[in-house]
Amino acid sequence: MGNYRITLLPGDGIGPDIIAQAVRVLEKVGAEFGHSFTLEEALIGGAAIDAAGVPLPVETVASCKAADAVLLGAVGGPKWDAIEKSIRPERGLLGIRKELGLFANLRPARIWPQLAHACYLRPDVAAKGVDMLVVRELTGGIYFGEPRGEKLEDGERAGYNTMVYKVSEVRRIARVAFEAARKRRGRVCSVDKANVLDVSQLWREVVIDTAKEYPDVELTHMYVDNAAMQLVRDPSQFDVVVTGNLFGDILSDEASVITGSIGMLPSASLGESGPGLYEPIHGSAPDIAGQDKANPLATILSVAMMLRHSLDLPAEAEAIEAAVEKVLDAGWRTGDIAEPGTKLVGCARMGDLVVEAL
Repeated sequence: MGNYRITLLPGDGIGPDIIAQAVRVLEKVGAEFGHSFTLEEALIGGAAIDAAGVPLPVETVASCKAADAVLLGAVGGPKWDAIEKSIRPERGLLGIRKELGLFANLRPARIWPQLAHACYLRPDVAAKGVDMLVVRELTGGIYFGEPRGEKLEDGERAGYNTMVYKVSEVRRIARVAFEAARKRRGRVCSVDKANVLDVSQLWREVVIDTAKEYPDVELTHMYVDNAAMQLVRDPSQFDVVVTGNLFGDILSDEASVITGSIGMLPSASLGESGPGLYEPIHGSAPDIAGQDKANPLATILSVAMMLRHSLDLPAEAEAIEAAVEKVLDAGWRTGDIAEPGTKLVGCARMGDLVVEAL
């Protein structure tokens, strides 16, 4: 049985509220399965600005690099909106991703049967179910390509960015997708724009070549405009979707919002080695911070992703997911997912219920 070192980054807004419940669930898993978790808290975002004057203190980076995995709450809030752009809370998040070399963002989108009413799709489409994973490349593509900037062209201003991917960058993100598919239903859909973009033609060639290492995984391809349409038309067709930074940014948001319950969605950012970073996708919700109203389930499910992807504890991950399912089946809801006939609880009580279900 293992001893694992986890760095906790509660951050801002509801971050401390939801991390507290995730820790209780993690400790319960340790007790049930015979693992021990050494937990260390560190500062990030607005909390770090207030305490240390910077959004990512060097001590935080050191703690994260020494950990087996990192669990983040949320960063940002209106309190810090007016400060200098280069030291805003969000810089802490971008900074830790860079320091840890996190190039792969994993965003599951799932319609929990108990919350199907919240799905934005037609009932007959939602009834087929959604259980997919978007694997987005995080450090390359048009957001980071050079050259970039602004110039004068024929006497008028012109802005430009460059979409660049190297073979090595495509191959490593493809491997993350294929490995993830092996733990799921064994299918990868690579999304590109190879009918128009040279960079997408390279992307497709490299993904096809990398697929030879994974004969047990089925590979298909889709142009990004079609993928956006298919996500709305019939998302049940997807298992793992792998794509570049720009397309992944858009498609992962589209996939998450169709489920209708953003408070339920976890995420992971992974590198080639070293700790992964796990966080809910919902943000810091400063308007309800400290009021015991936040939904901790996305963070608790982020713990399940951490157990599965960084600590290689799939049975423990499944136990958490089953516990969440059990709590939802019993009709318990936080305010963001409540509906008539369900039982409304706060953040801490929802944590209690998941711990009891474990």
